[in-house]
Amino acid sequence: MESNGRTVAELVAGRWGDHRPGLWFEERLLTHHEVAAGAAARAALLTDLLPPGAHIGVLLDNTPEYPLWLSAAALAGAAVAGINPTRRGPELARDILHTECRILVTERTHLPLFDGLELPGVRLLLTDAQEYDDLLAPYADAKPDATRATPEDRLLLYFTSGSTGAPKAAICSQGRLAAAGRSLAGHFDLGRDGVHYICMPMFHGNAVIADWAPALATGAGVALRRRFSASGFLADVRKYGATYFTYVGRAVQYILATDELPDDRDNPLRLGFGTEAGAVDAAAFQRRFGVRLVEGYGSSEGGAAVQWTPGTPAGAVGRAGPGLVVLDPETRAECPPAAFDSAGRLLNGDEAIGELVNKGPNPYEGYWRNPAAEAERRRDGWYWTGDLFYRDTDGYLYFAGRTDDRLRVDSENLAAAMIENILARYEGADAVAVYAVPDPVTGDQVMATIAVASGDFDPLDFAEFLLAQPDLGTKMAPRFVRVVERMPVTATNKIHRAQLRREGLECADPVWWRPPGNCAYRRLTAGDAEGPLAPTRGPSPVRRQGLEPRTR
Repeated sequence: MESNGRTVAELVAGRWGDHRPGLWFEERLLTHHEVAAGAAARAALLTDLLPPGAHIGVLLDNTPEYPLWLSAAALAGAAVAGINPTRRGPELARDILHTECRILVTERTHLPLFDGLELPGVRLLLTDAQEYDDLLAPYADAKPDATRATPEDRLLLYFTSGSTGAPKAAICSQGRLAAAGRSLAGHFDLGRDGVHYICMPMFHGNAVIADWAPALATGAGVALRRRFSASGFLADVRKYGATYFTYVGRAVQYILATDELPDDRDNPLRLGFGTEAGAVDAAAFQRRFGVRLVEGYGSSEGGAAVQWTPGTPAGAVGRAGPGLVVLDPETRAECPPAAFDSAGRLLNGDEAIGELVNKGPNPYEGYWRNPAAEAERRRDGWYWTGDLFYRDTDGYLYFAGRTDDRLRVDSENLAAAMIENILARYEGADAVAVYAVPDPVTGDQVMATIAVASGDFDPLDFAEFLLAQPDLGTKMAPRFVRVVERMPVTATNKIHRAQLRREGLECADPVWWRPPGNCAYRRLTAGDAEGPLAPTRGPSPVRRQGLEPRTR
C-alpha cells in the first residue's frame, strides 16, 4: 500500500507527476498524471461555478468522466450524487432534486431520460458536447490542490435500495472513503502494480468504495467497462492485465454461464471481492478461472463490516469483530450461538437468527435529509444493519438474509440465504431466490424462484434432489416454486427480491407447489386457490413415488 492520504483529494493530488498507465477505457489510455490533471481542471471549473460543499449529480456509464468528476469533487470540496440511469420519470427527478444537485453531469445518450422532467435550478453538463470542452479549456493548466479538503468533507451521496419507500442517499466523507481504500488494500495486499477492473456501475457504492478507492490508495491502475458484460469479461481482463475486480449479485453467475474454453485459466486475475456469489458459484469460478472469490459483508452505509480471514468455515462470512452482536430485534437480547447437526443443518434457527448490530464505534455518517431512516438505523445508540445473521460458538457469522427476507414457518426462524445456498446446488438452476409468502396459520410458507434458462423444469427430479440434500430441514423445503427463464434483477445485478415478494403467487410464470399431504410438486392452477391459499399446517415432507422422506 502506497499512500497514507487522509483525504481523497490528497490521494488524487499524489498522482501528479506519475506517468505510469493509470486509466484504461476501450482504446483510450490515460496516465495517472493525466487523470490528476483532468481532475484539477474540472475542480477549477467547479469552484468557479458553485460554492464549496455543493452537490453535483453524475448520471453516466462507467466512462473516464466518472472517476474524473469524483476526483474533481474531492479537490473542490464538493460532493457527487451517483444517479441511477435505470430510474425513470418522477423517481429520477426525485433523486436529483432530493440530493440538491446544482449541476448534473451526463452525456447525449441519456438525454431522453429528462424529457418532460422539471428540474428547476439544475444545469446539465454534457460530456460529449462542444460546450463542455469550451468550458474546460481555460482550466487546462490547473494543478491539483488538496489543501481545501478535509476528512470530514462530504464526498459521496449514493443511493441504497430498499424494499419500500424511496431510495435513501447514504453519506460518505472523504476521510471514510480514503480509509476504506487503505483498509481493503491492506487486507488483500493490493499494490501499485495491479490493475483494478471496474465493471460494476459507479453510481453504486461497491464500485467506488471497494474497487476505485483501493486503486487510488495504492496507485494501481483502473480499467473501466462502460456496462457490465459477461461475454466481454475475460477479454477485458486479458486486454488490460486486470488483477482485481469486484462484483455484486448475479455478475458471477452470468460469467459462469458463458461458454467454457480450455484456456479460461490463462488470465492475470488474482482476486475477486464482492457479495451474493454463493459458495457453489465461488467454487465453480475458482475451478474454471483459477481465481479466488472472497465474499465479504459490509453495510452500504458503513456501519458494520465483517472480513473474511483464513480459517473461516465454509458458509461463514467471517468472525465477529469488536462490537458486532446478533440481537433479537424485539427483546434486544443477544441471540445464543447456532447449533448444527452432523449434516450442517441449523437446529435452533428460532433462537439463533437475529439482526446484526454494531454496539461499538462505527463510521456511519447518516442519510441525506432523511431523519426517519437515520433513526431506524440508530436505535439505542447502536447501529442496526437490517441484515439477519447467526453466529457459531467460535464467533463466526453466517448471513441469513435481509430483515425483509425473514422466514418464520411453524414458529421457527429459517435462513433464506442458507436455503438458497442449498437450492443453488440443483443442476438445472441458473439462479435461486428464496422468500416468504404469508400463511394465516404457519406465519410464512417458503417460496423459491428458480431461473432455468431452457424453461424446462422437472418437478420429480427437483423433489428427488431435495431428498438428497442432508442439510435441508423439513421446514426448509419450498412449498412453492416459481420457474423463470431469467431472474429479475436490479440495476446493480442484484436479484430483485422486493419484486418477487410483491408478486408472490400472482405472477405470469408457472408455479409448482406441494399440496399438504401430497406426494410431490404439481402445477398451481386457478382451481387450486382453495388449496395453497387456504390455511395449512405447514409444509409436508417432499415425497416422490417410490421414495420415502428421510428422517431429518
